[in-house]
Amino acid sequence: MALHPDRLFPIESDARLIARRLFDAVERLPIISPHGHTDPSWYAKDEAFPDPASLFVKPDHYIFRMLYSQGIQLEDLGVPRQDGGPVETDGRKIWRLFAKHFYLFRGTPSRLWFEQALETVFGIEERLTEKNADALYDKIAGRLVDPSMRPRALYNQFGIEAISTTDAATDDLAAHDAILKSGWDGRVVPAYRPDAVIDASRPDFRSNVESFTALAGTKLDYQGYLEAHRIRRAYFKKRGATSSDHGHPNARTANLSASEASALFERVLKNASVADADLFRAQMLTEMARMSTEDGLVMQIHPGSFRNHNASVFERFGMDKGADIPRSTGYVEELKPLLDAFGNDSRLTLILFTLDETSYSRELAPLAGHYPALRLGPAWWFHDSPEGMRRFRELTTETAGFYNTVGFNDDTRAYLSIPARHDMARRVDCSFLARLVADHRLDEDEAHEVAHDLAYRLAKQAYKL
Repeated sequence: MALHPDRLFPIESDARLIARRLFDAVERLPIISPHGHTDPSWYAKDEAFPDPASLFVKPDHYIFRMLYSQGIQLEDLGVPRQDGGPVETDGRKIWRLFAKHFYLFRGTPSRLWFEQALETVFGIEERLTEKNADALYDKIAGRLVDPSMRPRALYNQFGIEAISTTDAATDDLAAHDAILKSGWDGRVVPAYRPDAVIDASRPDFRSNVESFTALAGTKLDYQGYLEAHRIRRAYFKKRGATSSDHGHPNARTANLSASEASALFERVLKNASVADADLFRAQMLTEMARMSTEDGLVMQIHPGSFRNHNASVFERFGMDKGADIPRSTGYVEELKPLLDAFGNDSRLTLILFTLDETSYSRELAPLAGHYPALRLGPAWWFHDSPEGMRRFRELTTETAGFYNTVGFNDDTRAYLSIPARHDMARRVDCSFLARLVADHRLDEDEAHEVAHDLAYRLAKQAYKL
């Protein structure tokens, strides 16, 4: 199973040699992880991870969604139920079940990430099977008790320079405060994620907004609600935040008058219709852009996921359980109200993501290739794969170039996969650049500069890290 040094490089010999040279120059650059979902309490408490299953299986919806698709029950993987009902708690049993079905991950990026973590972190070069499951479990578990395997030590081992978590607008950020007070020199920053107090289609929307304004000490009216956002954004910035993040069903924006927006807020607070909830989300994206011009937070939009598509899984297990499905997403008409207001404003950096690859060359690249405020985020989620990354570069570079993109972000809860994800992105980008050099479309010295920028500088610059 030993990792091949030429994995993901071009099969053409000339291009492969160029890719090797490019990759050698960027392989060990520090990791900038500007958007992700690791738990800040890991870094605050710096405790040992409990067992291999808790590290690799239970937090990773890429893993358990595949297993669920083959009839394996989430309870058997230790995923907590909403009603507190019984689930498997024996990490070894969960690991054995994972090992028995590991063949399901052939050809997927999950397998590449997992096997790279096994080899580079634990020194394991055997492929996981049902036969060696217990032996590998014991080897990993034996290493997890070592101080070198705790979150802060791994942060340093992985070469992470900065990492952002994603935090609810009402989060007290106690873990981030604890990190700052600890004297540790790692840089773990929060990101402002206000979806729960913006999405009026949620059944808990009103109670969330009431808690939100109470926390900020503002009135429960539209102006008080907007002021609560400003107060909470400042609270996040004080603790190191450089970005906000918005996960909406679509990319629609609106720019209503103050009176129209106030009336809309009163309606959605009472009982939001589908149309009003959508309009309110749209209005709030423009309001968030306005606030970004004032406070400097970089703004990210992650639209286009049909969240919790499996109603039964959502009812039993809640959100983020592998049942989110991509859908078609438009940007040209949808973003125009926001761009009319702020698209030419140098104070705004708006980073766009998509789950709809058909929009890359038709909409996103032309938009980012024109508006100074826009940048393109990397291939995201279902497309965070070698093929997805290649398609992203092929479909966006001709119109947006490299410098209207923001490098790579890993966007993961799976801590040990972070170095493998960045390694994959660097290999794919170096391969893309190598082909441009081999085609005599780019000089190799230029390719070296671009490779460095894609691996490190663009993310650091775009996210102000």
